[in-house]
Amino acid sequence: MKPLLIAGPCAAESEQQLLETARQLHEIVFVHNWELAFFRAGVWKPRSNPDSFAGMGEKALPWLARVQRECGFAVCTEVMTPEQVALCERYDIHTLWIGARTGVDPIAVQQLADAVKSKPFTILVKNPMVPDVKLWAGNVERFLKANVKQVMAVHRGFADSNENVYRNAPCWNIPIDLKVQYPDLPILCDPSHLCGHTRWIPQIAQLALVYGFDGLMLECHPQPDQALSDADQQVTPRQWEEIIESLVFKNNVPNRELIKQRALLENVDTQLSELLARRFQIVDEIARIKKENNLPVVQPQQWQQVCKRYLKPGQDIQYQEFIEEFLQILHLHSIKKQQS
Repeated sequence: MKPLLIAGPCAAESEQQLLETARQLHEIVFVHNWELAFFRAGVWKPRSNPDSFAGMGEKALPWLARVQRECGFAVCTEVMTPEQVALCERYDIHTLWIGARTGVDPIAVQQLADAVKSKPFTILVKNPMVPDVKLWAGNVERFLKANVKQVMAVHRGFADSNENVYRNAPCWNIPIDLKVQYPDLPILCDPSHLCGHTRWIPQIAQLALVYGFDGLMLECHPQPDQALSDADQQVTPRQWEEIIESLVFKNNVPNRELIKQRALLENVDTQLSELLARRFQIVDEIARIKKENNLPVVQPQQWQQVCKRYLKPGQDIQYQEFIEEFLQILHLHSIKKQQS
């Protein structure tokens, strides 16, 4: 059984863009006999930078309504105020998501819950930006108490002050804790926002499915390089098709624990690769600074500090031997890059 699938562009940019995306997705799901649960597109975009594209607003709602009529997809969009809920209701859009920024404000979430109370809405509650399962659970509970027809949770990663390869930190334990609290609550993963780049989406999507997530929300755009927002994390509909085809689902997992460990290993390897590349970029910058200031290439005390960060008391002997060999290679390559 395929998971619950949601796809569509980050933002509604034009009627043509929405229809082109929807028609391509419709063709794909028809050929594969898949079901697209919802077609997603942001109409109101809460942006950190006031100069960034903030969405087309109410103007885009008739476009979404047309997609719903012509392609047969239920459409969904993000809302932040009761007024936006009313506008969506006017255009017969009854699936809404609560974004990560709104999710940090319980008062705003309660106002939205009151706006949809006992009405035929489906509400997707994205995790708040902060890694707080109680806050996320509280947001979910507000909509459950409002007698919403269907409530789902969406994991899109968390803002994290620690350096992270992905756009947002996965913190997998938090959605898993939420699922324990609400075993009947469908939980989806949004790899697009979690990753921030398409290169990592397949492995995060697979990892989410292995962890038992009920579905995936992915951003699709017919021409991602021309997207007005989040271009790096949007795939084309054909790429979306390839991702979905590549995934191993619950009903055909030969060894669930083995698949999980392999997915975790791929996840770590990808981050290691990215971090090593980033490390050597920093080494190049250090080499430039040393050259400009006539500083020696080799600085033993500094390297000793690097080693201390890797080698800690109580480590497994074989692991420690590997780390020592790895550090020697790392040091030699760093010196070569600084001498070149």
